[in-house]
Amino acid sequence: MRTLLRLSDFIDGTATWIGRSVAWLVMVAVLVSAGNAVARKVAGVSSNAWLELQWYLFGAVFMLGASWVLAQNQHVRIDVVTAILSQRTRHKIDLFGHVFFLMPFAALMAWLSWPFFINSFKSGEVSMNAGGLIVWPAKFLVLAGFVLFVAQGLSEIIKTVALLRGDIADASAAAVGSGGAPPAESTELNAGGNPDDASTMERKDA
Repeated sequence: MRTLLRLSDFIDGTATWIGRSVAWLVMVAVLVSAGNAVARKVAGVSSNAWLELQWYLFGAVFMLGASWVLAQNQHVRIDVVTAILSQRTRHKIDLFGHVFFLMPFAALMAWLSWPFFINSFKSGEVSMNAGGLIVWPAKFLVLAGFVLFVAQGLSEIIKTVALLRGDIADASAAAVGSGGAPPAESTELNAGGNPDDASTMERKDA
């Protein structure tokens, strides 16, 4: 299990690094959008390439940042039912969902995305819009995003199994149960070593 937890650390650290990096593309997209709008209003010129670049940037943020969101447990949840269940039961539900829903879906999409990307790359596919961009980079983002999602799903399964086995402790749950505020996040499960990026889970002392 220690080896698997180290693998989980590496995956989490990679997802965090990629997520933090692509987050800056939001700023780039804003600048591109503003510049295109000013050029259109002031000089009466515009370009489909600039419009499509905004879509590419948004796609990069969404596809490459999804794994980071999952690693930080910030994805959308519907807790109407699970809120009344024990923490252990929630972990079991998470494990079931990861194994039977998240992983099959992400793996299938990654598999289907390969020909989607490679055919576009080989043909040099270009946008149908006049002056548009080449298409394959956008399709590559789909492939890369789901490959990262498969890896992060594996990391989540490893951590959830470790929690259920008692190999690691859920520090945030312990703090809430004792009536205190959640403790500072541990860096032990974070490959990047940044306390801000660390998981809320920490290994138990041997």
